[in-house]
Amino acid sequence: MRKLILRNFQSPGDIVMLTAAVRDLHRAHPGEFLTDVRTSCPDLWDHNPYLTPLDEEGRDVQIVDCHYPLIDQCNTTPCHFLHGFPAYLNDALGLRIRVTDFKGDIHMGDDERAWFAEVTNGAHGRPEPFWLLVSGGKLDYTIKWWDHDRYQQVVDRFRGRIQFVQVGEADHYHPPLEGVVDLRGQTTLRQLVRLVYHAQGVISPVSLLMHLAAAVETPPGVPKSRPCVVIAGGREPPHFTAYPHHQYLHTVGALKCCESGGCWKSRTFPIGDGDYKDGPDELCVDVVGRLPRCMHMITADEVARRIEMYFDGGAIEYLTNEPEFIEFPEAGYGT
Repeated sequence: MRKLILRNFQSPGDIVMLTAAVRDLHRAHPGEFLTDVRTSCPDLWDHNPYLTPLDEEGRDVQIVDCHYPLIDQCNTTPCHFLHGFPAYLNDALGLRIRVTDFKGDIHMGDDERAWFAEVTNGAHGRPEPFWLLVSGGKLDYTIKWWDHDRYQQVVDRFRGRIQFVQVGEADHYHPPLEGVVDLRGQTTLRQLVRLVYHAQGVISPVSLLMHLAAAVETPPGVPKSRPCVVIAGGREPPHFTAYPHHQYLHTVGALKCCESGGCWKSRTFPIGDGDYKDGPDELCVDVVGRLPRCMHMITADEVARRIEMYFDGGAIEYLTNEPEFIEFPEAGYGT
């Protein structure tokens, strides 16, 4: 059996894509490989059945630094982010991997599925439903940010019907919202995975959270496809990052700067951190106020309507009129 250690130290969303590549490697070549990984996000590999601990200095161990050059063709080639790593591994190792599931491959333990047994139950003998929401993002790609006031309008529109839980890393930009359970900076990556598992729905820009919304299984008794509304704009071609069951709000084709694909710019304005992304080639060319025009064109009413579509269509139901307090005892905090 060939022994592979796959390495990648990019952002968590990239690592979710690598989990799918490992799954599809073993499905395409059953019994041919022992695989291990070295990545920036060990939490995303918990309970993964395809991994075998390997020593980098071990005999016959091949280390592969994984990339996805397919991204350079994504504006002209009908491919998804999920195809990036398999295409690279096929070329580098002479394999025949193909994508088999339209999602990443995140695994849950039984203890994690039962995590909310300790949480205050609602009127139906189960936790009240909640939606996860991320309202900002990393400083390297500020062009992905939507407007804070519009997020607040969405939250206010569903007050009393949906309990929103705001998440985000402490060192990223996530301005606080009113009327939400505030868990910004208070969860580990693995705790975020657990929250996604139990979440009824997700609102997110193009980010880790939208990839987890597709990759993490849903509990028994609820739809297998988790509702997710993605505020995408025109940075990335929708076929490269969207999932079929998500409401993916984009403007590709509607603006000159993204008429034939994503613009792939990095920032709306320079932020003065010395990063090359402050350079003129990386900045948005069509800014309205504090937003890229592609994000400015997406209104709070449109986002709210996409949320309502899941309820109007019968995929999910409102299970609460009076949001109850949700407590997360393992993390040592409550609201």
